[in-house]
Amino acid sequence: MSNVEQVDVRAEDDGVRLDKWLKKRYPGLTQGRVEKLLRTGQVRVDGGRVKSNARLEAGQMVRVPPLGDLSPPPAKPKPKTTPQDRAYVQELVRHKDSSLIVINKPAGLAVQGGSKTERHLDGMLEGLKFDAPERPKLVHRLDRDTSGVLVLARTGKAAAYLGRAFKKKDAHKIYWALTVGVPRPAQGTIRMPLAKLGGPGRERVHAAEFEDEEAKNATTHFAVVAQAGQRLAWVAFMPVTGRTHQIRAHAAYALKTPIAGDGKYGGAEAHPGGEIERKLHLHARALDIAHPEGGRLKCTAPLPEHMLKAWKLLGFDPNDDGDPFVELLA
Repeated sequence: MSNVEQVDVRAEDDGVRLDKWLKKRYPGLTQGRVEKLLRTGQVRVDGGRVKSNARLEAGQMVRVPPLGDLSPPPAKPKPKTTPQDRAYVQELVRHKDSSLIVINKPAGLAVQGGSKTERHLDGMLEGLKFDAPERPKLVHRLDRDTSGVLVLARTGKAAAYLGRAFKKKDAHKIYWALTVGVPRPAQGTIRMPLAKLGGPGRERVHAAEFEDEEAKNATTHFAVVAQAGQRLAWVAFMPVTGRTHQIRAHAAYALKTPIAGDGKYGGAEAHPGGEIERKLHLHARALDIAHPEGGRLKCTAPLPEHMLKAWKLLGFDPNDDGDPFVELLA
């Protein structure tokens, strides 16, 4: 057939999903049409039929038939990154190399926008391009009120690599939290399925039974690092799965010790009063993940001001970088 293209997969697209590669190269393609082209064998990789979620490899050849007029839909206006926003997000950077950027996301900054969220990290990513041709890509997220380590991919290849690492659970993430009450036992593993309630902007999860069809399995390791009497505790959490509000729900429902400031899951009990601020005391402290260029990336982020204030008030050492899960991972 005339005008059939045979397109080489470039090195920077290694590991990218086929459907995403097609829609990036041909912006007017819809997901529905991509599925039809693959189902009917009009798009092939190295001569063979493949599914939309197939991961491309550098050097492969993609057969693309004539696609006709692919006038892309009107582009949504890109959010403008002001000089102030650029300076703001660049101050958050903890690490930068050719494949990725690590930032310390502040509490209160949403990762992505919503109907009532005009200022968010996704809208300021242009300020983190530096010398790259494209703005970095989000590969995971943190709740708006959770601070800490957040990784951004600087290339499509890095995004695909990191996406696989998170999916395969090849990421050792440690969160620090201040809980109201002291978990008993002091160390263990929570296995409690969670199911979503509410719609966009009203996301909430609840404890569910394993046989609940709407529930997703959720597993979190925890360890008490220090405590102030029986009222408050510094607890380290290591999520194995990545469900919405997983640590917050597990702390409140499974351990019966809600995270300080988490009124959504702990109610009035989550606000201990005194000099402890009514902000969520949950921080993504450390991340250890396979690096797209080989080896592993290990990074940490300092506590936000409201948590640092609580740590000093309670006599906790914020510089204690001991990993309570070392034996667990051995």
